[in-house]
Amino acid sequence: MADTSVKKWYVIRAVSGQENKVKNYIETEISRLGLSDYLSQVLVPTEKIVTVKDGKKKTTERVYFPGYVMIEAALTGEVPHVIKTITGVIGFLGETKGGDPVPLRESEVNRMLGRVDELSVKVDTGVIPYELGDSVKVIDGPFNGFDGVVENINEEKRKLEVMVKIFGRKTPLELNFTQVEKL
Repeated sequence: MADTSVKKWYVIRAVSGQENKVKNYIETEISRLGLSDYLSQVLVPTEKIVTVKDGKKKTTERVYFPGYVMIEAALTGEVPHVIKTITGVIGFLGETKGGDPVPLRESEVNRMLGRVDELSVKVDTGVIPYELGDSVKVIDGPFNGFDGVVENINEEKRKLEVMVKIFGRKTPLELNFTQVEKL
């Protein structure tokens, strides 16, 4: 019996756009063949993208590395062969013709998994919908309903400094792009 306790991370090349299907196929097939001990997890790195349209927040998930699926597995016996024959799988990343799949280094794995955590919420970094001097209405947070003027734009942090009149005094607020809408 092969050692199933030593699992490493591998990257599978999959048909782009079918990453989640491939993940499901792998999990189903491995379990159907009773090889679950060899596979701990299948991961499709995704990121959440928050967009604001008509003042409504919408969160969508986007595959971060199109065409790639990560698996943590002990690739022994028939496991690599089973995975390669699954619909949508092109092969393992880093394998040479006829050679063994190459596992990811620990640092790469941590970077990938860290990246997935870090990206779990990322605001859509498209165009900046605001300009200095724009009149905006706060639509989220404790100052919901207040109107103000954009005084500063921090592109890097995706934040606006909005000057709002609170109790007759001008007060600067730092707000996310998603917390305001143009008037």
